[in-house]
Amino acid sequence: MRGRVYAQRCGVTFAVCWADANSLQPMSALGDAFPPPRRGALTGRRLLVLSAGGTISMGGPDGAKPRHGAAELVGALGLEDLRIETRTILNVPSAHLSLGDQLEICRQARDAARRGIGVVVTHGTDTLEETAMLCDLLHDADAPVVFTGAIRPSGAPGADGPANLLDAISVAASGAAAGLGVLVVFGGEIHHARCVRKTDTTSLTAFSSPQTGPLGRVTEGHPTIWSQMPRNPPLDPPDLERRVLIVPSASGDDGALAQAALSTEPDGLVIGTLGAGHLRPAVLTTFAEAAERIPIVAYSRPERGVVLHGTYGYEGSERDLRGTGIIPAGFLSPQAARMKLLACLSAGLAIEDIRWAFRQDDG
Repeated sequence: MRGRVYAQRCGVTFAVCWADANSLQPMSALGDAFPPPRRGALTGRRLLVLSAGGTISMGGPDGAKPRHGAAELVGALGLEDLRIETRTILNVPSAHLSLGDQLEICRQARDAARRGIGVVVTHGTDTLEETAMLCDLLHDADAPVVFTGAIRPSGAPGADGPANLLDAISVAASGAAAGLGVLVVFGGEIHHARCVRKTDTTSLTAFSSPQTGPLGRVTEGHPTIWSQMPRNPPLDPPDLERRVLIVPSASGDDGALAQAALSTEPDGLVIGTLGAGHLRPAVLTTFAEAAERIPIVAYSRPERGVVLHGTYGYEGSERDLRGTGIIPAGFLSPQAARMKLLACLSAGLAIEDIRWAFRQDDG
């Protein structure tokens, strides 16, 4: 069975033809229906597409499963005139990735960027933001690293993978993306890895940056970037063999979850606070005592905003929290804060050095 899958992006129709549910084929006969990146936006930079699996690599008649490697994904775009190398690292759902897998993906991307190569990583959307955050922590070169993926598998009507991959390649090849760190390109938008979150399970614009908004857009293969994030000093952890748990809070919190998490003897915790850094007093006391032994990082439950400094003075307010050894996460999401704390611990940073590292995102 042959068929065409179309995706609309900025008024342009992109199309890819699959000969069957398990085979991706290029569709050169469509000509300008799948336009390449605009030449004016490109550098002479070599490009590397690393595939780590996810929906963008999936197909099949009996539920989407891993099928396509990096070479197949890029070959379907018809970009033979660009210098694009391909490498398949893994081909698994991103929910199956181990911390070791994520570190290997990030190292391969960083090492290529150090050689001046623009890198695109195709990745499952379930944990894309975490791997992208880890990669930004390691990334220490000017060449861009760009993560992308898909919401719809290759055989689905309106599959978005080809358009997202084309946009990501456009950004990775663009001179404007140099020095920006690690980016996430999805649904025509450009986001920074430290700010981005998956905020919708099935929307074609599944990723957003609640704190900052996107850094730019890709239109007809042309990236436009209107803002940037300051880069943090890089880390180089030898592994991620530490245990860092995320512990949320909610109304009526009796501290049982906090005690249960601490009983596992973690290397660090990322804890949720209500509002702008508030906890029930007994829960705050539990975490404050633990923060004398291990690093504990606190995030705000709302998607936007940070832990305040001194607006409130009641017991358990942000003033009390900042008076303890607990480390505010700034604008980072809980999952981004966990990745950062894992990298800091694995790199051998002391608590005071970890506090300084998180201060860079705490404004």
